[in-house]
Amino acid sequence: MLTIPLSQVDALFSLIDSKMPLYIPIQAQGQVSFGRWAPDAQVRLDHLLPARPVKEFFFPQTENIASFQTKGKELVIEESREASGAFAVFGVRACDARSVSLLDRVFFDEPADTFYQARREGGILIALACGAPEETCFCTAFGVDPTEPGGDVSAWLSDKALYWECLTEKGAKLTALLSDLLTDAGSQDEEAVKAQQEETRAILGRLPLNDLDLDGFTGDSTMDFFDAPQWKGLHEACLGCGACTFICPTCHCYDIQDFDTGHGVRRFRCWDSCMYSDFTLMSHGNPRQSQLERFRQRFMHKLVYYPANHEGIHACVGCGRCISKCPVSANITKVINTLGVDQHVS
Repeated sequence: MLTIPLSQVDALFSLIDSKMPLYIPIQAQGQVSFGRWAPDAQVRLDHLLPARPVKEFFFPQTENIASFQTKGKELVIEESREASGAFAVFGVRACDARSVSLLDRVFFDEPADTFYQARREGGILIALACGAPEETCFCTAFGVDPTEPGGDVSAWLSDKALYWECLTEKGAKLTALLSDLLTDAGSQDEEAVKAQQEETRAILGRLPLNDLDLDGFTGDSTMDFFDAPQWKGLHEACLGCGACTFICPTCHCYDIQDFDTGHGVRRFRCWDSCMYSDFTLMSHGNPRQSQLERFRQRFMHKLVYYPANHEGIHACVGCGRCISKCPVSANITKVINTLGVDQHVS
């Protein structure tokens, strides 16, 4: 483990940014989001979660894929891939760091998504341990330990110092570039990290969603939940706004469209939502025509379908964004509690 005094953290950020672009939680216009570090930026490492998840660095909300032009009878196709170099993201919480590994399972599955792959190869995640989890957090239910944040580098922040531990080859290469500032941690530093971890775990044990029960939500439970009558009551408040999918760190649905620019056609990819009525719309219609079916699809995918294809791993990391942002509180914890309790009763 390495360390650096808190008074020199800005110098550390400056050094990282001199080697590669550094993105960090920054407050601007009343919202904290990942943004490019700058000496005058209002950095908010005390803020638990940026409004938008880290997935946008690897799977952006919109991206151009190709362009098409005709020259006489010839069709000219040009790839619109942007160059992907090295970059670092500091302040990624454990839930967001875990979410990237879930996206890897989707986008690295053959045939691999080379747009995503290029960004993942260049991106370095510096994950920051949580010191003050909030009531919307339920990451531990999905096996995430916010005191061991993961990433390429794990970091812990106290009121005196930043502690740093590289976990991957990419993390080690970045750490080597920072040797002028990072020094070896002593036993007192390690004790400080352990003390913070114990305090955080004590907070987690008191959170209202600490006892969220996932028993029964497996890849083999499709028939246990698909036709459950509780879906009718659960979905009725849903507005179909799609906010939950856009702020979710593990949602990965997208659409591909062509746009006539007037001097050619541009093909682009953009995020989509299974909560929308035109999602997967084809010439014969939509396979899920009611909001109940769309609502059920979202949560069955996270709790049943994804585990069925990925060794029992659920497609949720318990970040709590859907709890804080859903305008009608139709979030995944309500689904788990309603279906899970009713299953146990039956």
